[in-house]
Order: sequence, then structure tokens, then C-alpha cells
Amino acid sequence: MSQALKAARRIVVKVGSSLVTNEGRGVDADAIDNWCRQLAALAAQGREVVMVSSGAIAEGMKRLGWSTRPKELPELQAAAAVGQMGLAQMYERKLSAHGMGSAQVLLTHADLADRERYLNARSTLVTLLGLKVIPVINENDTVVNDEIKFGDNDTLGALVANLVEADALVILTDQRGLYSADPRKDPAARFIDEAEAGDPALEAMAGGAGSSIGRGGMITKVLAAKRAAGSGASTVIAWGREPDVLLRLVAGEAIGTALLAGTPKLAARKQWMADHLQLRGAVRIDDGAVVKLRDEGKSLLPIGVTEVEGEFHRGDVIAVRSAAGAEVARGLANYSSAEARLIARKPSSQIEGLLGYASEPELIHRDNLVLA
Repeated sequence: MSQALKAARRIVVKVGSSLVTNEGRGVDADAIDNWCRQLAALAAQGREVVMVSSGAIAEGMKRLGWSTRPKELPELQAAAAVGQMGLAQMYERKLSAHGMGSAQVLLTHADLADRERYLNARSTLVTLLGLKVIPVINENDTVVNDEIKFGDNDTLGALVANLVEADALVILTDQRGLYSADPRKDPAARFIDEAEAGDPALEAMAGGAGSSIGRGGMITKVLAAKRAAGSGASTVIAWGREPDVLLRLVAGEAIGTALLAGTPKLAARKQWMADHLQLRGAVRIDDGAVVKLRDEGKSLLPIGVTEVEGEFHRGDVIAVRSAAGAEVARGLANYSSAEARLIARKPSSQIEGLLGYASEPELIHRDNLVLA
């Protein structure tokens, strides 16, 4: 894992409530400054970093003078609304002090369950990273209910890793990592340095709830690593107050518990597309476009499309066929079938004029395309 993180270009870092708020005593300015310094250093190395931060409800509890976490949903949402102000201000101030731009992004499960909203969220985050801005993401606790909650920010961290196609997920917590049993109760418990994400034995080891401040325990982190591995991202679970933990991890040092993805990132994504049994539609392309895709590794541009078949939405997996009808590739459509019909045979420079907006210059980007 040390080498996997060393090579990681895009990293999602998740920090828990107990770390962000110093066990519920309010936003910990020194701790956040320390992480922001490291995030800026990673950016200076040419890496792209997304921060998933808990702490809004805990900070709101402190500002409202509440000593115990409320159980009623409206009170939790009120605490989140109050606390989110302090949390966003702190990250903005500390990242700015280290020369980095910041952006607040609040997500709900509905944002990632709906394919179009998923793609919109992805486009926003990727654009921010391209602008050298560090997104700070939290669940939008002010509007969600239990039916649409992620449940914990470990899960959110894994979903964000999938969303932005991260190379690695780092979960910073108040524990050193994963043990074979609870070390407070079992003196024979051994520390797990490295394992394969998704190993069922890990879930048995990780049973138990989290602190009174946060909602997750080690089990949510193990399950998050399993989810992240589905898109090829490996995970490290480490103590958040370990000195220079992020910088040492990317330098190749073995810290915490490494839960490795069994499938490389690109292979996992392409396998998912290749395994799609129900395709929503298809496009036929000219011979020149076939050469561009097969021999030159290019994206599919609208100008190469001769015909659009079926009805599909942005984000659906569609087939790409030759003039003779043979499947050349399949991939994620950046435009719906109705839009594709309008822009087919047209240069990308005309997309905005034809549709009133331009989502992407490609109908299917090469990163979202697998050859047949």
C-alpha cells in the first residue's frame, strides 16, 4: 500500500467529528490548520485532494450549548445548520493561509443516487480540482432525513472516492487503525497492518459503535474501504493526530491499516461498463471515428456520429457501433439521445449554439469508454 499511495494522484481525505471538534469541544483550529497545511503540500506535489469533513453537528451543539447529541431530526438539522457556518469558515481561513482556494460542497444521498445529479456533482468537483481549489465536502444534514442519509461520513468518503475516481481514500480517525479484536478488552488483539478490502473477516473484527460525538465506528470504515475498492481505490485508516500523517503516507511510509483494492482503478471502471447487460441505446459512427477510437485512443466526438438509436439519458451506458452495426465500444453518454440527435455530425464548437449549453465537448470521453 505504501507504493499505491505514493503513486496516488487524486486522494480523498476523510476526517471524523471527534478529530475536527476535539471530542465535541468545538472546531479545533489547530488540527484543521495542520491538515490544511498538509493538503496544500500535497497540492504543491501535483496531487489533487478532496476533503470530506465531519463536525457540523458537533460544532452546532457547542454553539447552541448542548452537551448531548439530540435525537429529534429537526434539532439535529438545526445543529448542522449552525455548525456548518463555523466549519466552512475555519476551512476557508486555514486553506487560504496556506495559499489554497477552497469550496464547500454539501451532498445528499439523492444527489448520488440520481444519475444526472451524480454526473453534475462529479463535473463540479473535477472542475474545482482543475482550478486548484480544494473541495470540502459534508453531508447536507440540514435537509436530509434518515431515509436518504448516507448514515455516516465514512460512507460519504467512499462514495466521493468513487465519484471523482480517486486513487486512494484516507480515513483519519481517533484510533491507530484496525485490530483483530478490541484492544481495550482483549490483550491478545493484533494490529492489522494490511489486508484486502472486502475480506469478510475484517467486518467481524471491526464490530462496535463509534463515540458519542460521531456516528461511525471501525465497522463503517471497513465497509467504506470495501465500497471504495469497487472503483479501484485503496484505503488507509490512520490516527488523525499522527504527525504529518498525510505527507508521510504519500512518501511511502506504512502508517495505520491499509485495505487494498483488488482491482486497479481504470480496470474496475471499465469492467463495470463492459458488464452492463442492458444498454439504453446506441450510436453509429463513421469509419474515421472508428479509427480514432480503436487505433488512436481518442474520445467520441459528436461529429463522428451518423445515427442515434433508442432513448437514453445523460450518464447511461450506450453502445458505439460501426456503420455495419458491429459493436466497437460502449461508454457513458455525456448527452441524452434527444441532444445527441441534435449535435450528431456537428463540430463540438457548435454544441452550445445548438443546445443552449455545452456540458462536454465529447459525446463519450475516452476515460468513460471501453473498446469491445
